[in-house]
Amino acid sequence: MAAYWNRLSLGSRAFLVIVPALLVVGAVLTVGIAVLLGPVLDFLGANMPLVRFVAAATAIIVMTIPIAFVIIFMELKVIAAMNLRVGPDRVGPYGTFMSVVHGLKVLAKEDFTPRGVDVPIFTLAPIVVFASIPLTLLVIPFAPGVFGQDFNIALLYFFAIGGMSVVGLMMAGWASFNKYSLLGALRAAAQAISYELPLTLSVVGIIILAGTMSLNSIVQLQAGSLFDWNIWKQPLGFIIFFIAATAEANRTPLDMTEADQELVAGFATEYSGMRFGFFFFAEYVNVFVVSALSVVLFFGGWNAPFDWPFPVTLSLDPGGLGLGLVFLIALAPVVGTIVLGLPFWLLSSRVSTLRALVIGFILFNLLIVGAFLGWAFVSAEWVSGLVWMIGKTFVFVFIFVQMRGTLPRVRVDQLMSFAWKWLLPAALLNIFVTATAVSILANR
Repeated sequence: MAAYWNRLSLGSRAFLVIVPALLVVGAVLTVGIAVLLGPVLDFLGANMPLVRFVAAATAIIVMTIPIAFVIIFMELKVIAAMNLRVGPDRVGPYGTFMSVVHGLKVLAKEDFTPRGVDVPIFTLAPIVVFASIPLTLLVIPFAPGVFGQDFNIALLYFFAIGGMSVVGLMMAGWASFNKYSLLGALRAAAQAISYELPLTLSVVGIIILAGTMSLNSIVQLQAGSLFDWNIWKQPLGFIIFFIAATAEANRTPLDMTEADQELVAGFATEYSGMRFGFFFFAEYVNVFVVSALSVVLFFGGWNAPFDWPFPVTLSLDPGGLGLGLVFLIALAPVVGTIVLGLPFWLLSSRVSTLRALVIGFILFNLLIVGAFLGWAFVSAEWVSGLVWMIGKTFVFVFIFVQMRGTLPRVRVDQLMSFAWKWLLPAALLNIFVTATAVSILANR
C-alpha cells in the first residue's frame, strides 16, 4: 500500500484525500440540515406574516436595480430619438447593456470622502434617500395578491415614507460643507414643503369616493372597464397630482434641487462612487414609483381597460399524458427545431445546416415561452394583472422621459409661486366639489 501511495502524483494524492473528506463533510452537513430543518420549518410556519414580509422586502429591493437600468436605457434611447440620434448601439444588442455599464462604472469609481464633511451624516444621507424607495414600493399593489403589505392607511403611509427622501437630501446638503450642496438641499426642503400639500390634497377626492386609504381597495373599486377609472371622476385631482408628483420626484422641468447650470450637481456635488450611485438609482426608481402610484389611483391599477378575463379557461394537466409526456419532452424540441429551421435552409443557400438548426432551436424556444406566457396571461388573474400594471406604469415612465427631452427648466420663483397660488387653491376646490357632489348624491 505504501509503495502504491509513493508512486502516485501529488494531484492524485490530493484527490484521494480531499474527495473522501468532502463526502464525509457533506454527509454530516446533510444529517445536520435534516435535523435542524424540522424546527426551522415549524418556526417559519408559525410566523408566516414575518416570512412574507421578509420575502416581499427582499424581492422589492432586488427589483429596484433592473427597474433603474431599464429606465436609464429608455432615457438614453428615447431622448436620442427625439434629437434624431441613434443613441447607444455598441454595448449589447441595440445598446441594451449600456445602462448596466453605467451602473458598473459608478460601482468601480473611488468612494471619496472630502475633508471637512460631517462623515456619519454624509455617509447615511444616500442610504436614507434610497431606503425610502423600497419602503414606498412595499404598499403598491401590482396584481391581485402581488403586494408587499396592505393596510387601511396605505396611502398615508406612502406619503409619510416618501418624505424621508427630502430628509436624506437635507442631510447630504448640510453634511457636505459645500455652498452648492447646501443650496440644493434648501431648495429640496422648500420644494417639498410647497408641493407636498397639493400632492396630498389631490388624492383626498379619491379617498372621499372610495371611503378608504387602502390602495388594494381603491384598485378593486375601479374594476370593470376604463370608464370606471378614477381619472374620469377626478380629472382635476389627477392634473394636480401629476404636476406635484413631478416636483416631488425632482424631474424636469421641476428639478430645481440639482439644476446643473446653477448648482453643479446640487446636493450630490461632493459625492462619488456608490454613494453617488444611491442618489442616481433612487431618482430613477422614484420615477417608477410615482408612475405606479398614478396608475393605482387614477388608471385602474391592474384592471384591464375592458372586461377581463374573457370567459376562456385553458386547463393544463401534463400529468394526464402519462408516459406520452416523456416522448413529448424528448421529441418536441427535435421536431420543432427541424421544422422551424428547414425554411431557412431551403430558401437561402448561404445558410448552412448548422446555422439553420440553431435558428430553428431559438425560434422553437421563443415559441414555447410565448405559448406558456399566453396561457398564463389568459388563465392566471395575477399574471394578466401584472402585465397591465407594468404596461400602464411604463407609459407614464415614457412621459417623464419625454418631458426631460422637451420642456425647459422653470425658475425657482415660478416653481414656488405656482404651487401656492395655483395648485393649492385648485386642490382645495377639488375637495370641496367632490365632497359636495357626494353629499348631494347620498341624500337623494
